[in-house]
Amino acid sequence: KKQKQQHTLPLPHVCKAEGPLSSRLVLSALPLRLSLRGYGFCMATLFLFCFGSLFYQLNGGPPRILLDIRQYLGESTYRDDHGPPVPRVLPFPSQVVYNRVGKCGSRTVVILLRLLAEKHQFNLVSSDIHNKTRLTKHEQVDLMRNISGIPQPFLYTRHVHFLNFTRFRIEQPVYINIIRDPISRFLSNYFFRRFGDWRGEQNHLIRTPGMKDEERYLDINVCILENYPECSNPRVFYIIPYFCGQHPQCREPGVWALERAKQNVLENYLLVGILEELEDVLLLLERLLPHYFSGVLNIYKTPDYKKMGNLTGTVRKHTPSLEALQVLYHRMRYEYEFYNFIRDQFHLTKKKIGLRSASKPTAYSPAFLRELALRTPEPLDEDEELDGDLEDANSWLVQP
Repeated sequence: KKQKQQHTLPLPHVCKAEGPLSSRLVLSALPLRLSLRGYGFCMATLFLFCFGSLFYQLNGGPPRILLDIRQYLGESTYRDDHGPPVPRVLPFPSQVVYNRVGKCGSRTVVILLRLLAEKHQFNLVSSDIHNKTRLTKHEQVDLMRNISGIPQPFLYTRHVHFLNFTRFRIEQPVYINIIRDPISRFLSNYFFRRFGDWRGEQNHLIRTPGMKDEERYLDINVCILENYPECSNPRVFYIIPYFCGQHPQCREPGVWALERAKQNVLENYLLVGILEELEDVLLLLERLLPHYFSGVLNIYKTPDYKKMGNLTGTVRKHTPSLEALQVLYHRMRYEYEFYNFIRDQFHLTKKKIGLRSASKPTAYSPAFLRELALRTPEPLDEDEELDGDLEDANSWLVQP
């Protein structure tokens, strides 16, 4: 009996063990069948996800059916229910000011900017105010606040002397500008005010309707050599105030305004180019501000744009005598010191980027434009001139 009991006692234990063992065998076969289905389901889901992602990218947005479902379920999304939307990532810099200098090719650049603004979707605000470059303190604050309120990214352009935003605790934008040879700029303005450009034979009469014939047809040599107000300081001290700023002393020809203008260029201007090398200026702007100027050279070199740019050439422009040029150069000695400073900085920037300069050395020597000890009267102020055209900046030079 003991032996039978010893044999019979384990039997129930074996039977109990066989039950779980058989169930384990059944269950072990079940996951194999489910794993095949799960594998197929996962592959189908992955295919749909990839197809949907591709469809989304090719069409620039979600499929129409998803938009319909969202509208049906309501406009509420996970992002709306769990915090503010992610802010738009703006390019840097996203605030650019071009306080363009009159008769330095600014009209050429503004035409390009209008085409680029449409292409790159940035806000271009071009002011039509041409004769108010100097502002009161309240006018400065109002203008700076208006500029800062433009939706970013933006580029604001106007004929206005440099504005110091940080002085009034407003975020300072990035400045850009273009200047040209001072005497070339002066001659272009002198004849433009009298005879306009090739866009219309009578447009100069619209701009200067009050100008009398004796003033309109005044010989430029007489204007310079006989110290007419238009051809004397402080009116020929024109470029430096655009970079010096709104301080009254910025309008007085001298070292103080010159040094302050240089300092502002180094601290606040991303680039100041020279019109004589405009293609290089556009190339640098394309490198430094691609979200504004990408593709600008392609536009500039198109035949349609060249044809449009030729219409801005000044009518009846001619070269003064050698003596008149020497006198004018003396009066503009601070302007030339600033121009040479900008030219050197521009070439240094090109060298840093690796752009070879295609510029030629100046066609004049110190003996040609020697300084003359001449005194000129202090004339009355005059409204600022209208903006400019694109011409050969060395066309006024006369070889000795």
